[in-house]
Amino acid sequence: MRGTIAIEEAIIDPAGVASLSQWHNLLAPALSGGASTETVTLTAHEKRLLDIHDLRLKSMDEHGVEYMLLSLTSPGVQCEPNPEKAEKMATVANNYLAGEARKNTKRFGALAALSMHDPSQAAQELRRCVKELGMFGGLVNDYQSTGEDGGGKEYFDTAKYDPFWAMVQELDVPIYFHPRYAIQQDLEPGTKYGDRKHLLGAGVQFHLDLSFHLYAVCSSGVFDRFPRVQIVAGHLGENIPFNLWRACHWYNNPNKKGSRPSKEDYKYYFTHNVHITTSGNFSTPGLKFCIQELGVERCLFAIGKSQWNLALHTPYENVKEGQDWWKTVDLPADQKELVARTNAIRLYKLPLEE
Repeated sequence: MRGTIAIEEAIIDPAGVASLSQWHNLLAPALSGGASTETVTLTAHEKRLLDIHDLRLKSMDEHGVEYMLLSLTSPGVQCEPNPEKAEKMATVANNYLAGEARKNTKRFGALAALSMHDPSQAAQELRRCVKELGMFGGLVNDYQSTGEDGGGKEYFDTAKYDPFWAMVQELDVPIYFHPRYAIQQDLEPGTKYGDRKHLLGAGVQFHLDLSFHLYAVCSSGVFDRFPRVQIVAGHLGENIPFNLWRACHWYNNPNKKGSRPSKEDYKYYFTHNVHITTSGNFSTPGLKFCIQELGVERCLFAIGKSQWNLALHTPYENVKEGQDWWKTVDLPADQKELVARTNAIRLYKLPLEE
């Protein structure tokens, strides 16, 4: 079967089911009133995330998805503030992910979950996942929660993380940056999101929060020190491509250029070190703009969590909607093939024919 390759597709491992329940009210706030039908329970959501080889695969066959790169659903390991627990969580999840992908290597691959408390440990876990488990890269869900109350936030743009980025460059595998919901401390009354919970999630908060992290990484000098590192940003690059002119215009201003941490501007890194995907942002004009701004080789197809039953209201995108949209995208045939599958095969070195 020759079809699309979707690279931001979530699962949950059995050991992680309990931890997902704490995010129920944020995942589906309208459904948190105690209703008992499958339509509105987190159990329905869990079932879909746990399913890999049954309904997920049937939906892939039905709608034309050739291959999925599976990853641990957000917030994953990034929500665990205890370093030892986070490392164990990642190890268990990665063993499970790799084991499931090995059951059907023609249809599934996996991205490593990583505890980012200790950059050296994260580097070694990534090496283990790539070299021993056959995984194709890693995925992080924005910042790492830290502190006894989980209120701290560690971003990956500082020199502390050089050992991690050195390993990423050595292994030559991409790191996917995915959003996460706001932590509890940012949901208290009087806080930015606490008084405006309707802004939480994929529509607004995800790209506002993660775009900060992406701008920080691009401007930190990480890509100057490790120029072969490649990262991936979903949802059409968390809207950054649409702001690149303005961001670069002011970043290149003489008042900033002389003291900025990076040698180049944001567009340089977005055209040398960043790839973007269509996950959860099925906008044909938006994709065309990204191709024009970044180059077609920087744009990849993804669905974004990949649910498959429209009748059950889980908070992720679904295979049918993503594939139905993709069939309408009026790109030249060679560009459409690159975005749909070839770019992913080349970037992730997937064992598929171009």
